[in-house]
Amino acid sequence: MKKKAGEIAEKVLSAEEVQIISHIDADGITSASIAYRALERAGEAVEVEFIKQLDEAKIEEIRDGDHGLLWFTDLGSGQINSLKGLDCVITDHHEPVNREEKLGIKERENILNYSTSEILKLNPHHHGINGAKELSGSGTTYLVAKQMDRKNKDLSKLAVLGAVGDLQASEGGRLIGKNREILQDGVEEGVVEKRTDASLYGIESRPIPKVLEYASDPILPGLSGQESACVNFLVENDIQLKENGRWNRWYLLSKEEKRKILSGLAKRMLNQGFPVRNVKRLIGEIYEFPEEERGTMLHQAKEFSTLLNSCGRYGEGKIGLKVCLGDRDEYLKKAKDLLEGHQKILVDCLDYVESIGVEERDHFQFFHGQDRIPDTVVGTVAGMVLSSGDVDKKLPIVAFARSDERDGIKVSSRGTKQLVDKGLDLSVIMDECSKEVGGEGGGHDVAAGAFIPHGKEEEFLEEVGDMIDSQLDW
Repeated sequence: MKKKAGEIAEKVLSAEEVQIISHIDADGITSASIAYRALERAGEAVEVEFIKQLDEAKIEEIRDGDHGLLWFTDLGSGQINSLKGLDCVITDHHEPVNREEKLGIKERENILNYSTSEILKLNPHHHGINGAKELSGSGTTYLVAKQMDRKNKDLSKLAVLGAVGDLQASEGGRLIGKNREILQDGVEEGVVEKRTDASLYGIESRPIPKVLEYASDPILPGLSGQESACVNFLVENDIQLKENGRWNRWYLLSKEEKRKILSGLAKRMLNQGFPVRNVKRLIGEIYEFPEEERGTMLHQAKEFSTLLNSCGRYGEGKIGLKVCLGDRDEYLKKAKDLLEGHQKILVDCLDYVESIGVEERDHFQFFHGQDRIPDTVVGTVAGMVLSSGDVDKKLPIVAFARSDERDGIKVSSRGTKQLVDKGLDLSVIMDECSKEVGGEGGGHDVAAGAFIPHGKEEEFLEEVGDMIDSQLDW
């Protein structure tokens, strides 16, 4: 990987002009930010574009455009054959879709006329590394930036942020594999700190009652969604809710106060019959950025990445880029406004799913968001529904939504690590099943997506059911 990263670094440094094209989520935004900063430091002219999907229409548009070297970050692996002939490099972590790309290095060397050999690309799957768990798109981009100049090790902060945003933290919240090596770079540079604490979302910036009220992973029985119950729980455990008229924050609590809360939550969950693995998710490894202001969502990776996701999901990836590059005024305010709107939309989407229900089939479950769920957030909603406790987590979930920009249906699928361990690979399912109905798809084993024509949903679901059945030993 180091050799390949070095080859890409050499090529981008020799280019007169570079255009970065990246995905819209937190991993894509941090990937673009790493590439941009590394090129900026090298004195390169650089432009950035964020896109939802690199489809054939977009590739043709790129071919017709006037640009320098193209640097695709956090995308491109699924379209490698279509990119042939473009002056480009790729730093991505999604599973390659064609057979030659999935083969190991030694096997590929035996294939004559390998069609995309001229495209320099860095992808963990080419090196026996799981791109869904061990290295993100921002991570592959960081490896190239590090080869461009060792001073770019401080950009490891953004790679950690991207990996967390891409949900690559394992059980216990830990980054593993190459991600952990990058994390160590951040610790050595003093731009990242790691510690064990509550893994609940919002422990940095939210009042403690709100941390409990909005908890969804794991669900807190009798507390999640119940504001007054959360306040009562804290009072019963002698937790001071306010200090000097201001709501207390988790990071301000003593170790004993944290222990009381976590112990009380664990007892509640066990008494309600929740499995031990859910209780263990209360605590994990968390990553913080010491250069950021304490008590703000930028100080902790999980909250910062959520802020970035809200930018990309509403077509404002460049706002997230500005925040990653250091803006703490105009663009940070815009990002926070987007997050507030994003959270309201998610609430409305979840209410809609609750109203229509999730339909269960033999090997999966699904819902159709129609035009009530934006295609940019249908994957997020699917993940939230699967982790809500209201559906069967032993079955993967498939979600549909009408596309805003394309004439067709956006598909998102989500599984669990337990299902993947049993053989589930949603990337293969979305790729092959979408092709059967005239669409296209790909992604990761635990989370993947597709685009299919209108009216093909039922035919697509039949294909999905058959393939899940073939992958899993029921």
